[in-house]
Amino acid sequence: MAGPLDGVRILDCTTVVLGPWAAQQLGDLGADVIKIEPPEGDTTRQLGPARNPGMAAFYLGCNRSKRSIVLDLKQDAGRNALLKLAETADVLMHNYRPEPAKRLGVEYEVFEKINPRLVYLATYGYRAAGPMGAKAAYDDIIQAGSGLAALQTVVAGQPRFLPTIVADKTSSNGVVSALLAALFARERTGKGQAVEVPMYETLVSFVMVEHLYGETFDPALDTAGYKRVLNKERRPYPSKDGFFALLPYTDGHWKEFCILIGRPELAQDPRFTSLAIRLKNVEAYYATLAEICATRTNAEWVELLKNSNVPHGPVNTLEDLLVDPQLQATEFWKEVDHPTEGRLRMPDVAPRFSKTKPEITRLQPRLGEHSIEVLGEAGFTQAEIDAMLKSGATKAA
Repeated sequence: MAGPLDGVRILDCTTVVLGPWAAQQLGDLGADVIKIEPPEGDTTRQLGPARNPGMAAFYLGCNRSKRSIVLDLKQDAGRNALLKLAETADVLMHNYRPEPAKRLGVEYEVFEKINPRLVYLATYGYRAAGPMGAKAAYDDIIQAGSGLAALQTVVAGQPRFLPTIVADKTSSNGVVSALLAALFARERTGKGQAVEVPMYETLVSFVMVEHLYGETFDPALDTAGYKRVLNKERRPYPSKDGFFALLPYTDGHWKEFCILIGRPELAQDPRFTSLAIRLKNVEAYYATLAEICATRTNAEWVELLKNSNVPHGPVNTLEDLLVDPQLQATEFWKEVDHPTEGRLRMPDVAPRFSKTKPEITRLQPRLGEHSIEVLGEAGFTQAEIDAMLKSGATKAA
């Protein structure tokens, strides 16, 4: 069964995580993703444990459902090959900042002339029109600038980075949604366009969903920052034998919870009678939950709450996720035999479709594994391909 993006061809010139993970998601949905790499390959090919050079764990996590072709865009032959591939592509995506893109001759105007239907997406640190537009940015820098690192002061006593590359991955999801919207617009208008997805503005938007708070109004009705989550007591609570997550959030949750634990009088406590009042007394609310959580083991909490509507759950480690009953029941973890890397574990495609089922159709490619194949499909003769191989404009695995 073909995925929902079957027939869409994407030229993916991005590196590291932001672009490659977005392109992988699009490939999982059925698009023909051609990963265009420089002769040295994507930097993530060297990051993490590996069985073979250039096929490290970090790379494997972001680059399935793709073909790999090497093009040296600093050579005329490599750049011209990219232009030829773009003639019949639906999407070209890259993460060159504006000035490097101009130096390489891969600005939107160049591609618009040869393929007006092409969706051209550039993703990088900051909106190009601003004073930071030319600056390089990585996940840590964007976490710091977007306010995300400062939010950790509540629990860590100083700004800290989240231990996941949240700026890259959040922006990556922004790339996916922007590309799908642009493709939908093209189906209606027949015309492609240039799309810019900046990490900084994307993360500020992400952070300020709840944290604009009182500053939503002009003049402000309160300070910025959602008070419920900006509280050091918002955390998994110690139980008798570990830690457990409890959040009787709505008024219905709270009343049900109080009955289940045998303390119905708590539902009438003037500090906790409604969601708005609990928010005003959030420290006392969290302290009460912590006190209650410590009275049972994790297994006892699961048993007590299993048929209730009260949100609850375990505190899983990374290792726990590999044997999690929910993930096992939904066959989330896939094990595959890679032709060069052996047995691999990888996550499933998260969305499910009833009629156009996404599936992992290609395993992670070696550097340049499909160079000759893709160039041949584009109409290059064997002699032309041999010349590019000789000059280093392309490379085969």
